[in-house]
Amino acid sequence: MSSVEIEAKTAQEAIEKACEHFHLSEEELDIEVLESRSAGIFGLAGNKKAKIRVTPKRDSSITLGHEILTKIISLISPDTKISAEKKGDDIVLNIEGNNPGILIGPKGKTLEALEFIINKAVNKASEKKVRVIVDAENYRQRREEFLKRLAFKMGEKAKKTRKTVTIDPMSPHDRRIVHLVLKGDYQLQTKSDGEGFFKSVFIIPNKKKIDKNQND
Repeated sequence: MSSVEIEAKTAQEAIEKACEHFHLSEEELDIEVLESRSAGIFGLAGNKKAKIRVTPKRDSSITLGHEILTKIISLISPDTKISAEKKGDDIVLNIEGNNPGILIGPKGKTLEALEFIINKAVNKASEKKVRVIVDAENYRQRREEFLKRLAFKMGEKAKKTRKTVTIDPMSPHDRRIVHLVLKGDYQLQTKSDGEGFFKSVFIIPNKKKIDKNQND
């Protein structure tokens, strides 16, 4: 991971700038103090600033993901800002810009493609499995709420018609939401089928359990 040199009035202020630059805590950085601020004559502050060299630690997946996504996004939409944070064991990279639509794509397909690339790169360099989520303008939450409603609706349709209901091909992230929503419904089963990254979700009614539920 590349190093940067940062100057500030004090070493601590330089460290804070480094944390903001890399979106990491102080513990996740290797810090080398190159120059300390001079005290000057009679104890008054001199003109010399503190200077440090900072390098993210090698196992810092969040920094690698942030760097790669920043390089890719700069080619698509230069006027964007990318923030990074840890949520549990997941890394969330959020894109903020003037034109989020071009970065989200139809049904989030551009986001999915970005997420796929970042996950491949980060996990290749990481010693342990890491899950990276790429989001833009809170699209993921809005998409999740839509998919939950869709899953319930299609589940009820499958039970009512007693026929398998198919949901159009979706990404692994979206399929996972549908499977989890219907997991607790003993009258239904779900499975993914298809080739490639995007696969269909089949909602299969359990006719015997539906009949038993109606007769109870």
